[in-house]
Amino acid sequence: MAQGTGAGPRIHDLRFSSPAEYARALREAHEATISGHPDPHISPSLVKSWQRSLALGIDPDQHRPIHRHDVGEARLLGADHRLAAVMPALSQLLADETTDGQHLLIVTDHLGEVLWRIGSRKALRQADALEFVEGADWSESGIGTNAISEALITEAPAQLFSAEHLVRTHHDWACTAAPIRDPFTGDVLGVLDVSGPIQSVTPDSLRMVRCGVRLAEELLKSAGVRSPDAAAGRPMSASVSASSGGGLPRSLTLRLLGDTPTAEVDGGARLSLTLRRAEILALLASRSGGWSAEELAYELHGEDGAAASVRTEMHRIRGVLGKVVEPNPYRFAAGVRVVTDASIVTGHLRDGQVAEALAAYPARLLPRPANFPVELMRDELNEAVGASVRASGDPDLIMRWCSSDMGAADLAAAAAVKGLAGADDPRYQLLQARMARLDRELRA
Repeated sequence: MAQGTGAGPRIHDLRFSSPAEYARALREAHEATISGHPDPHISPSLVKSWQRSLALGIDPDQHRPIHRHDVGEARLLGADHRLAAVMPALSQLLADETTDGQHLLIVTDHLGEVLWRIGSRKALRQADALEFVEGADWSESGIGTNAISEALITEAPAQLFSAEHLVRTHHDWACTAAPIRDPFTGDVLGVLDVSGPIQSVTPDSLRMVRCGVRLAEELLKSAGVRSPDAAAGRPMSASVSASSGGGLPRSLTLRLLGDTPTAEVDGGARLSLTLRRAEILALLASRSGGWSAEELAYELHGEDGAAASVRTEMHRIRGVLGKVVEPNPYRFAAGVRVVTDASIVTGHLRDGQVAEALAAYPARLLPRPANFPVELMRDELNEAVGASVRASGDPDLIMRWCSSDMGAADLAAAAAVKGLAGADDPRYQLLQARMARLDRELRA
């Protein structure tokens, strides 16, 4: 990771505990270094980046970014870019479009041109003042040293704070970025960046960006073998999708967390699923050995279930998604790679990545009324996430879990916050107030 500063422990620790004081120290180091007296608080790698930027004509006092395209043109380029397929997931994971949202989600192409930016109106207005807009070149040659340029040069995550940026108008900002790679070739497709005022960066910012990159690369990988269009940086043509009448699909991506389930075939358009079809697909994903029509009928409808109704639903599923399911027993076709958002969560848990699992778990599995097996899967996933969060011993992580709809009633987690942080800790007081409100609502 490109840390961006070689400051000693005392100064570096202020990054999160006292960002304003840390920014002042960096500004002094910036002025000294620009004046020809290198300050050790600015790392040698950043000094070299500054030198390259200055040699390219970047003016620290008033430089504005190069604009490769106007905003409208850049948005059209983004719509045709391969990373367009992962933007909905990245937006759900990392964007904050609430009224008080402070940070921006930025995604660039492999050259550093901004193709997407998502955030609150306030954050977008602040970015407008820096011309941090679609079409702007945020590479080193376009705007000087910043987290996006460092991620492109080092091909590794980078986090720059305040005056670690070369251009002075950026000194009120903190930026965390990491490259997104083609999962098949290793080539950099673009850069994921989260930027905002210096007080908006947290110790979790880098972890969340890395989680976003992993999610994007996993979704790209689930699209299967790259088409010629994908190799050129464009999304797969609909003609390769089985849903358009072609052959066997290569991949199926299911989003089953939340009450609007969807499916994507070969990285194509997101297709809405009825609750019943989502339940069937969730059951298929839960058992590699497959299900008979009679078994599925019983699980879905109880003793009154009819195998004929299952066969009808399977026919409709194949009509919408293509040949993703084969019969006798019903199971996913052998050549189809199936990824669900729930499996991404469990994968993080298996790898011991609890924060990443929590970040990838925005809602319960098919939370509307469902059949008993789906209810068991829903409860199992929720308890696995909750148990892992409680076992982490991280008060902030446990607090985030308790503040979610999924962990709102987790009394054991609330007790863990109290034990770790103390009854007088504001985080516990906030949690206690929320749980008291929920208790009142249940009794009303």
